Amino acid sequence: MEEGSSTIHGRQEGNVLRGMKDIAFGSAAGMVSKVFEHPFDLCKVRLQSQVLDEKPTFKGPIDCLYKTYANEGIRGLYRGLPAPIVGAMAENAVLFLANGQLQDLVRMVYGLPIYERTSDGSIRPTQLSLGQVAMAAAGAGAITSFVLTPIELVKCRMQVQMLAAETRSVAALQAALPGIGAATVAHRPTFRELQGPFSIVASVVRTEGLRGLWLGQTGTLLRETGGASAWFGANEAVSRFILRRRAKQMGRDPSEMSKRDLKSWESVVAGACAGVSYNTVLYPADSVKSAIQTEEELRPRGSSAPRPTFIGTFRAIYAAQGIRGLYAGLGITVARSAPSSGMIFLIYDTLVKRFG
Repeated sequence: MEEGSSTIHGRQEGNVLRGMKDIAFGSAAGMVSKVFEHPFDLCKVRLQSQVLDEKPTFKGPIDCLYKTYANEGIRGLYRGLPAPIVGAMAENAVLFLANGQLQDLVRMVYGLPIYERTSDGSIRPTQLSLGQVAMAAAGAGAITSFVLTPIELVKCRMQVQMLAAETRSVAALQAALPGIGAATVAHRPTFRELQGPFSIVASVVRTEGLRGLWLGQTGTLLRETGGASAWFGANEAVSRFILRRRAKQMGRDPSEMSKRDLKSWESVVAGACAGVSYNTVLYPADSVKSAIQTEEELRPRGSSAPRPTFIGTFRAIYAAQGIRGLYAGLGITVARSAPSSGMIFLIYDTLVKRFG
């Protein structure tokens, strides 16, 4: 008994190491998946940002991808990539770290041991109910939102910069030459004329102070709280379903199996289901956030105008296009989130199996 207690105590002392691994594994998974999904995310943001325009630039996701590639090339599809790469590393590192720590907190609150011993003698974190998993994940999402909002602000503004620059160019020429049509304007801004991430940050801080970097925080908070709960909850539910079926076939006790027993394709399936869940829960909050964060680029109000609010922007989108406007870009978001999230959990689960 003393030997078992000392082993468990040793595992508890390894919580710091586990946290460092969560940061490293989450960062690696997020970075790889973001390179894959960025063109689709760019398309989503551009569709969300045009909801309040009188004449939308794009008819839908395919039209957006085609026009972006035709007008801006491959570089245009990856416009703003450095910010989401940093964001994906930060988001997944904080998300997995906070989720692990909050799960331990939930165990303490419910009087559960941090670790438990299985019948084969191995030690693992005590399994939580799906409700407890979702509770810890919601807290992790809320914490992550404060890290993510400034990064999302920079990303969203970079993703619509070319559209905003073209609009300003057309407006300036039409003002100088009355009667000229937009189609006759030949000038297209080059990437060198656009602001980089550091210039955007400096501009926001200069005009609005540090507080300006958290523009859209309410939307991010709602999206991440509900989304993370659905993400981890769906992944855990599907993983347990798969493991229960296999345990039944093998005549084993399902409680003795863990996510380490998942095959690679099973990690992908569970992760894909998690991705779909994340992006369908509270999607309108993300639409409102994107509209708020891109408003200064696409529809500037002037320095004396009040900051856009979450409720005000929500009402404006609903008044303009109804429910359809709040779900603009959902199709392409779900289509890219399934493989992207599957990739994240595959990489994360594989690293956990390989390096503990």
